[in-house]
Order: sequence, then C-alpha cells, then structure tokens
Amino acid sequence: MANSYVIPEECRAAVVVDEGPNFTVKTTMVKVPVPGPNEVLIKLNATGICYSDIHYMLNDTGGRKMSASGICSAGHEGSGVVVQLGENVTTFQVGDRAGVKPIWNTCGSCSLCWGGKEVHCQKKILTGVGATGTFQHYIVSPARYTTVIPKGVPDHIAAPAMCSAATAYRSIRESGLAVGSWATIIGGGGGVGIQAVQIAKAFGLRPIVVDTGSDKHALSLKMGAEAFVDFKEFPSTVVEVIRLTGGIGSHGVFVTAPPAYPTAIGYIGARIGGVIMCIGLPAVSSDHSMSVNPTLMILKNLSIKGTLVGTMEDTEAVLQLVQRGLVREVCEVLPFEKFPEAVNRLRKGQVAGKLVIEFES
Repeated sequence: MANSYVIPEECRAAVVVDEGPNFTVKTTMVKVPVPGPNEVLIKLNATGICYSDIHYMLNDTGGRKMSASGICSAGHEGSGVVVQLGENVTTFQVGDRAGVKPIWNTCGSCSLCWGGKEVHCQKKILTGVGATGTFQHYIVSPARYTTVIPKGVPDHIAAPAMCSAATAYRSIRESGLAVGSWATIIGGGGGVGIQAVQIAKAFGLRPIVVDTGSDKHALSLKMGAEAFVDFKEFPSTVVEVIRLTGGIGSHGVFVTAPPAYPTAIGYIGARIGGVIMCIGLPAVSSDHSMSVNPTLMILKNLSIKGTLVGTMEDTEAVLQLVQRGLVREVCEVLPFEKFPEAVNRLRKGQVAGKLVIEFES
C-alpha cells in the first residue's frame, strides 16, 4: 500500500527580517506550497545552516537579493521525505527520502549541465535565493534535481552533506592531489572545513587544520586531522605548517575562511606543483584578495583553482561515503525553536562543525 500523508495548510518557517546588515531571523507560520507538474513536495526533517545563508541574509555577495524573488526563507541543506507528487513526476514515490541542495534547479540543456559542471549553469536557481529554502518545513523541489537519500543515512547527517560535504568533496576531487599529500585546510574546524578533513582522509591525504579554539581542535583530530595549528597560539601558522610538512610545505591548501586568502600561498612553502583551492566566498566589501607573483607561479609550478558547490554526482558520492562510515556526524542538532539563536551563533563564528535544525523534535 502506498504511503499517504496529511498535508497541512500551513507550516513552520524561519524567515529573514530586514534583509541586509541588520537582519534578524524569526520563526513563524507560512502557507504550504503546492508542487508544480514536475515538482515534488518535501516535508523536511532537518536542515543545516551554512555560512552562505548568512551571506544571503546579509545581502553582501553582490548577487541577486532574496527579496527580489520574494524569498523569505534561506537554507540549502535539507533532508526529508516526499509527501506529494506533481502530475508528471514518475521518478519518485510518496514516502521516498529526498534531499535539497544549494542549487535548486538548472536548465539541464547547456554544455555546462551536460559536462558535469551544472552548478555553473547560467540559468541555475539558487535555493534560498531564487526559490524558497530549507528553513521552511515543507518546500517544493524539481524532481529532476532532487537527491535521493539512501538507506542508513540519518537526516541530520544527510542535510549538511547536501552542501558542506559535497562542496568539500568537489574541491578535494578537483585538486588532483596524490595519495599521501599534505592538505592544509584553513578554517578546518568549521562546517565545510571539518567535512573536508574527513573527505581528505578518505582520499588518502594528510590533513592539517588551521583554526582556533579547543572545541575545533578536538573535533578536527577526532575527524582525522594529523595536526591542528591554532592561529591564536602560533606567531606564524605558515611557519608551523611548513615545519609539520617536513620543512617543505603543503601540497594543497584549501581555503574555507576568506580572511586567510592573503596568506594562503605561504603554506605551499618550497613545494613544487602545489595547488591553492579557493572555497570560501568573501563578501564583496572585504579585501580578502590574493597577491600572485607570476614568476613565483612559474618557478613553483603553482596552481590556483576555485570550486563552487557539489554537483549531483558529487552529492551522491558523498552520501556513499556516509554509508560506508567515512564521513561521520559533525553537527550539533537543535530544535526548531532555536533557529534564531543558531543563526546568530554561526554569524558570530561560535560553532565547531555544523549546526543542524530538526523541524520535529
């Protein structure tokens, strides 16, 4: 017998108030959306909170405003269950588990979509910016771009896998680092960084975390980091990382914390063929730029690359790592009522790992 759900007229949501530098988040009731012909309605069980959500609510990315699309709820790391199908949907059944990612939809018909780079599609729609995000209990999602959550993956782990873990996976995959390479993860105690530690380990890399705080220190080592360099304890984290890497330097540097961009090349040291992977997105008003000497890049065979978020393929690969126990829980789970507090904590940098909200707890 097929599953059936009673769908309410209204549901809980965390909405942004006064979008911009003085934003706040409040919890309220909103109307439950009706899925279009090619969409599914998902009842979310959990959502992660990502620093990109803070950027969207601050409106400091230089991109499209949430309010320009009439969007009040951010969020792009959701895991739940399909409770209603659009009339054309054949790929899901009611009761199937489903996840929502940072990209809500793409055109599906351009060379980028065909070539495994659909997150760069010029017609992509961002979840929580161009479409209602996962800070709302019931949301619609295009069936073609909805991720299937496999058995054995709890919602509170699946939700951050949609963005944080998939983003880390994409960057590590594109770095091309060989097994045994030193991977310095700047901001490695945060949401994306702590996932990068685990995925780097799964790829056979040797992660070093640069961050600060006893909680992040403990979590980083627990998740597989070989060393933790606290930037409040060492006069020069660059010097310490070079020491840890045999006096040569890192093979790869993964920058999840934008303030570290100006010093990122230093961690390469004397290493030949190193790569800097740019992950963290700075605010447009910040001056977190990198000064690059072409001669240095030539002599050191240095590469600098940027990656956005994970593709459909990346997300599926991460969920398989979760199933195998190679990517583990790195979150603090809070009830829906704590949403405003959780957002405020993340904005202030008071979080080790991830914060996940459960809609029903």
